[in-house]
Amino acid sequence: MNKYTLVKMAVAGLTLLSATPTVNAAIALDRTRAIYVSDAGSISLNIENQNKRLPYLAQSWIEDDKHQKITGPLVALPPLQRVEPGERSVVRITKTPAADSLPQDRESLFYFNLREIPPQSEKSNVIQLALQSQIKLFYRPKAIVLTKGENWQEKLVFNKTATGFTVENPTPFYVTLTSIAPKTLKEGGVMLKGFEPFMLAPKSSQTLALSAANLNSFYVTYINDYGGHTELNFVCKGSVCHSAPDKKK
Repeated sequence: MNKYTLVKMAVAGLTLLSATPTVNAAIALDRTRAIYVSDAGSISLNIENQNKRLPYLAQSWIEDDKHQKITGPLVALPPLQRVEPGERSVVRITKTPAADSLPQDRESLFYFNLREIPPQSEKSNVIQLALQSQIKLFYRPKAIVLTKGENWQEKLVFNKTATGFTVENPTPFYVTLTSIAPKTLKEGGVMLKGFEPFMLAPKSSQTLALSAANLNSFYVTYINDYGGHTELNFVCKGSVCHSAPDKKK
């Protein structure tokens, strides 16, 4: 009897239980995050069926910041499509009139989901795995778009506390931090003990329990719009730490 099992995974991939063989996604997405600037009619995400023998169905949908499936203000089209072996296709994300009610002074967070549905096996007693990818989708009002070369992550402020840091994000953008280290990762820097990657919402702050009392400078790694990991140098004056040019560069 055929069984159909859903395995949900992060876009970077995961390792299944040791008793389960390694499984590679057939339907691949061309990015790890997406930005929808409000004045765009739509944006396109490229997908590819990397299986050279079998066609797959690609199912797409969008969730809100609480991971609830939605039908607006953003919609993924088509919601279901067939992708032939080795072929590429496109998922288009468009907005509905409800997008006008989204905040215009800051980004809004959504999640784009892509699930592959394999063809039914002709063999019996086969477990079929439907792999699902999920990426962050940011709706960015045109009014807050920065000019080329501006970097809002540089505006973060780290305040030392008795137990670590309070990180302030005064900007209208989401910021995802993946590392805080005394020196650059390229130089062999090691993340501060206790740090876990996190995303900071616009105009918000978060407290981190880290050993920071003796740090006068450190490096923060964040994820940029293209999914790349970029480092910033921060220098402390007293208990307040701001971004500063890296003198080593």
